[in-house]
Amino acid sequence: MSVRVDHGVTSGTFSLDGQTFEVDNNVWVIGDDAECVVLDAPHDPDAIMELVGDRKLRAIVCTHAHDDHVRYAPELRRRTGAPIHLHPEDRPLWELTHPDDSWDADLADGQEIGIGGTNLRVIHTPGHAPGAVCLLLADTGELFSGDTLFSGGPGATGRSFSDENLIVESIRTRLFELPDETVVHTGHGPDTTIGAERANVG
Repeated sequence: MSVRVDHGVTSGTFSLDGQTFEVDNNVWVIGDDAECVVLDAPHDPDAIMELVGDRKLRAIVCTHAHDDHVRYAPELRRRTGAPIHLHPEDRPLWELTHPDDSWDADLADGQEIGIGGTNLRVIHTPGHAPGAVCLLLADTGELFSGDTLFSGGPGATGRSFSDENLIVESIRTRLFELPDETVVHTGHGPDTTIGAERANVG
């Protein structure tokens, strides 16, 4: 299997409901030596492009549309020609950041995104945001959870367009179907596993 996962961290802000917070975001780049996809586009497009290197960027896949995950998606598209993928239920959040621009392709639950000789499977996990998704790299047992599941439990649900009961349902019915040993790569903070988080979800 030639697929590899590259990881970086960028720093900036997250703003919603009239408040702004300093945040560090994980950036995940998945592919092989020739092509890749980027998951989310926060804060620093130059740092993201360093992870991409000289590979062909096939897609910018957004786990959800909070501004700290999509702020530089149009800039990456401009630089590379790669289409932006987003679940359509996150349109209201996207338009808060990019009112005069749009993404290129809708994500759908169960969709397979081919890259580097393998596939990422889209899992719709609403709760943190209406269109939040996780991406499963089944061949290597890795899940990219965005802000749906962290080390310590579910993502935050105290702001507009979020729902605490729904995120718990998403995690229990969609993510906890996966094997305990599945490694979870999060949108912020350290990795965890499905097994480790079972006790942390109410």
